[in-house]
Amino acid sequence: MSEQFLYTTPLDPRAKPLIEGLTFEYDSRYGDVMREPGQPREIDRYPAEMFAPARGGNFVLLLRDGVAIGGGAFMRHDERTAELKRVWTHSELRRQGLASKVLAELEAQVLRQGYERIYLTTGFRQPEAVGLYLGHGYTALFDPPVDPETPRKLPFEKHLDTGRNHVRPVAQQIEAVQR
Repeated sequence: MSEQFLYTTPLDPRAKPLIEGLTFEYDSRYGDVMREPGQPREIDRYPAEMFAPARGGNFVLLLRDGVAIGGGAFMRHDERTAELKRVWTHSELRRQGLASKVLAELEAQVLRQGYERIYLTTGFRQPEAVGLYLGHGYTALFDPPVDPETPRKLPFEKHLDTGRNHVRPVAQQIEAVQR
């Protein structure tokens, strides 16, 4: 079994399992609970170009022997923040650490593209996603609900270690040595 990451687009035929899997997940867990009348379904809210590097985003697939078993994307949220979207693993392959691999790859790419912070939302009927993000150092930007079935999006953030805070500029280092 050979696994590799492939940066591509949601329009790539190899992305079909991810798109179909997410569509099934969203529809089976939420139906129209989170959608305002006249609004598009979650899977249709963001066109493929939102995840293109030229627009500040990216889209990655985790392939096993050439077949998508996981993946995710991000888009530009603001100048210093990327917003994660479409994080997915094949339903029959869950509990194997694949989501953690995808998340780590997305975080690394977010850094490579110059962002300092990640923002994301997940739904109130996705406790495994909440656990994933909390387990990887994300901060919940919401209070626990009184009723876990209260329809709402659950936002998270994570400030990334860009290395800028840990290394003093050369001029300051020289000044410190000269004292």
